[in-house]
Amino acid sequence: MFRSRVELPAFQGSRNCPVAASAILSGRLFQKQARDRNQNCGERDRRMRVGELITTPAAGLRREEYLWDRLALKDSFDGMHYAASLGYSKPDQNFYRAVEAAVHRGTAAWLLPPTGGIYLSSNTVVFNSAALKSRLGAVTRKATCKAMRDIIRLFDLDTSDPELMRAQFRSFQGHIPLLYGILVCNTVAITVTSFNAALLVKTLFAPIAISAIAITRAIWWLRQGHAQNLNDTQISKHLKRTCLLAVMMTLTFNAWVIWVYQDAGAYARSNLTFFLALSQVSTVFCLMTLRAAAMLVAAVSTISFALYFSWVEGGQLLPQSLVLCCVCIGMAVVTHSFNRSFSEVVQSRRTLHTRQLETEKLSEENRRIAFSDPLSGLPNRRELLARLDRLEQQEGLLKNSLAIVFIDLDGFKLVNDEHGHHAGDELIRTVCQRLREQCPDNAILARVGGDEFAVLLESAGIAENAHASALTLALRLLEQMALPVLVDRHVLQISGSIGIASNTDAGVNPRELLRRADLAMYHAKTGGKGQVAIYSDELDKGRLRRIEIEGQIGTGLGSGEFDLVYQPIIDAASGAIVAVEALLRWPRRAQGALSPDEFISVAEMTGQIHPLGLYVLERACREIQPISGLGLSVNVSPAQFRHPGFERQVLDIVKQTGFPPECLQLEMTESYLLTNPRMAIKAMNTLKAAGISLALDDFGTGFTSIHYLKSYGFTHIKIDKSLLKGLEPGSKATMLVAGAVTLAMALDMNVIAEGVEHETQASILRDLGCHEMQGYLFGKPVPLAELKGILDRAGEKQRQKQRLHMVP
Repeated sequence: MFRSRVELPAFQGSRNCPVAASAILSGRLFQKQARDRNQNCGERDRRMRVGELITTPAAGLRREEYLWDRLALKDSFDGMHYAASLGYSKPDQNFYRAVEAAVHRGTAAWLLPPTGGIYLSSNTVVFNSAALKSRLGAVTRKATCKAMRDIIRLFDLDTSDPELMRAQFRSFQGHIPLLYGILVCNTVAITVTSFNAALLVKTLFAPIAISAIAITRAIWWLRQGHAQNLNDTQISKHLKRTCLLAVMMTLTFNAWVIWVYQDAGAYARSNLTFFLALSQVSTVFCLMTLRAAAMLVAAVSTISFALYFSWVEGGQLLPQSLVLCCVCIGMAVVTHSFNRSFSEVVQSRRTLHTRQLETEKLSEENRRIAFSDPLSGLPNRRELLARLDRLEQQEGLLKNSLAIVFIDLDGFKLVNDEHGHHAGDELIRTVCQRLREQCPDNAILARVGGDEFAVLLESAGIAENAHASALTLALRLLEQMALPVLVDRHVLQISGSIGIASNTDAGVNPRELLRRADLAMYHAKTGGKGQVAIYSDELDKGRLRRIEIEGQIGTGLGSGEFDLVYQPIIDAASGAIVAVEALLRWPRRAQGALSPDEFISVAEMTGQIHPLGLYVLERACREIQPISGLGLSVNVSPAQFRHPGFERQVLDIVKQTGFPPECLQLEMTESYLLTNPRMAIKAMNTLKAAGISLALDDFGTGFTSIHYLKSYGFTHIKIDKSLLKGLEPGSKATMLVAGAVTLAMALDMNVIAEGVEHETQASILRDLGCHEMQGYLFGKPVPLAELKGILDRAGEKQRQKQRLHMVP
C-alpha cells in the first residue's frame, strides 16, 4: 500500500476524547464511525479542538500541504460549519482544488491505497487517491481542450475592436503593396531561372497569371485612400477577404513552385527552394499586423513545404524542411508578440486620444468658466477685455465703428439687503434676459461686475453709425430696466444708469472706450440716476479735478490746512445766541482756498468725509467746551453714518473732550435714512441714549414722511432756506412754513429756520412759533476768536438790560 503522508501539528486534546475520524472522499457523507468516535465529546470541546488544530500551522509545512490538511480535517469535523467559518462554500470542491494544486506544484504525491478511505489521527493523514485520479484526469482533459482553443484562436480573425481593425487596415495600405511587389519579383526570378519553352503553361503563363493577380491587388490597396472613408463593417469585410486571399495566394504560389520544381534542373531547384522560403518569410512579416493572416500563411506554407520536400529526392531536403519548420515556429512567436505589441500600441493611442479629448473638453470647460459669468451665463469682464484687445490688434479701425454702453443697476444693493441674495440673483437673471433680448446680433453683452454690464457694439459697415446705434439701444435698455420684476411674490423695482462712449476720436483704443463709458455712467449716476450720459472731454476734466482734490484732502488733514468757522443760532423769542453751527473751511490750501461745496462732494465720493467729519467734531467740541452753556451743532454726512463704528467714535470724542452731550446736536439729511432705515434707527437710538440731540437737516426738500419722522425720533427739524424765499405775510411760502412748524410741534420737535436774511422773515417765523433761527441776519460764519468777541458783547448787552430792569 502506497500512502501520502503529511504531518500535522501535535494536538493536546481532552484525555477522554481522542481525536480520530474517517470520511468518504466525496465530501458529502461522513462515515458513521467518525461520529461514533466523537459522540461523547462535548460540542464546545470538539469545536475548540478542531478550531485549534485548523488554525495552528505546522512547523516546516508548506502552504499547499497545510491547506490540504486543513481541508481534510474540516471535512472530518462538521465540515459545512467550518467551511463557512473559513470562507468556503462547498468543502468537497475546495478540497479537490486544494489537492490538485498541491499535486501540480509537486508539494504532495498521490498513489492508490487499497482501503478506499481517509484516515485521520492527531498527527497523520493518509489519503485514498482513486477519486483524485479521476478528478485530475478530467482537469487534464480540460487543460488540453483549453490549450487547443488557444491555438485555434491564434488563427481566428478578431473583429471585436473597430479601432484595432482600422489600424491594421492602415498598416496594410503600405504593407500589402510591398508584399505583392516582393511576390511579383520572386515570381519573375523563378520564371527567369526555370523558363522552359516546352513548358510555357508552367513556366510562363502561370507566373503571368500569378503576377497579374498580385499587381491587381496591390493597385487596389494603393487606391483605398484613408480608412476614415470606410465604416467598420466594410473594414472587417476587407480584412476577412485579405486573410482568405492570403491563404489562396500562398497555396497557389507554393503549388506552382512545386509544379515547376518537378521538371527543373539542379540549379533551378536550389533557386526554387530559396525563393519559396524567401516568399514565405517576407509574406509572414508583411502580414504581422494581422495575426490571423500571418499565422495562416505561415502554417499553410510551412506544412506544404515540409510535406513535399521532406520526402522528395529520397529525403535529401529533410533538414531544410526541419529548419524551415523551426523558422516558422520562430516567426509565429515573433508574429504573436508583435501583434500583441501592436494591439497594445493601438490601445495606448486610443487611451491617449481619449485622454486628449478629455483634456480638451476640460480645457474648454475651464475656459468657459474663466470667461463667462456663472450666474447669468454672459461673458465676463475678462472675455470682454480679451475681445477689446483683439480689436485693438486689428489695423484700420474705422472712425465711429465701435461703441460701448456701460450699465449700472440703481437700487440693486437695496434689493440684496432687504430681500436676500437669492432675490438679487433672480433679479440679475431676469435683467440679463431682458438686456439680451434688446441687444442686436452684432453686440456683445457682458457682465463686468455685481450689478454692472457692458455692451460692445461693432458697426457692420461704413454707413452704420455706432454712436447712434448705442444711444438708441441705451434708451431701450433704460425702459426695460425700469419695468418691475416679480421675485418670490415680491415686486421689485429698480432702474439703471447708462454711460456711452464711442471711437469718434481716431486715436482712441478699445480699452479706453470702456473707461470712458464707465466714467459717463458714473456721471449719470451722480446726476440723479435712471438716465443716460454720453462721454465728453469735460467729464475727464472733472475726473482729473476730483483726483487732484482727493490727494490734496489727505495732505491738508495732515498739515493742518483746514479750519473751522461758527455761525450763531439764536433763540427766536429772546434773540440770544443759544448755539453755533460748526462749518469746515480750507483756507490754507497750497493751491488756494477751496469752497466747501467743491471739496465736500469729493470727500463724500472718495470716503474721505469720515476722517474729515471726525476732525470737525473733535475740534469743535474741544473749542466750544470752555464756553459754558453754548450749544454745538455739527453736520453729519450719510457716508459717516454708514461707517460701522460711527456711534462709538462720536461717543469717544465727547468723552475725551469733556463736551456735555446734552449740548451737542448732530444734523443729518434724509438720504441715508431712506436707504438704510434699520441701521439708521439703531444708530440714532444709541446717540439719543447718550443725550445727544438729532436734527433733520434740509427739511422740506426731500421725501420724508410723517411716519419716518416719528420712527427716527428727531428732536429738531431745520427748515431749508429754499422755503423762506418769498416769505411774506399771507404768501403761500408762509402757509408752507406754518404747516411745517405745526407738524413739528405735533411731533414734539423744535423748529430751527436757517437762511434768515431779513427782519420780515424773522418776524413771521416768530409769529409762526419757530423756536430758533439762523442766518446772515444774525451773523455770518466766523472764526472762534470773533465768535468769542460776539458772545462777550452779547453778554455785556444782556447784563446792561438786567441792570436797567433792576433800577427802581
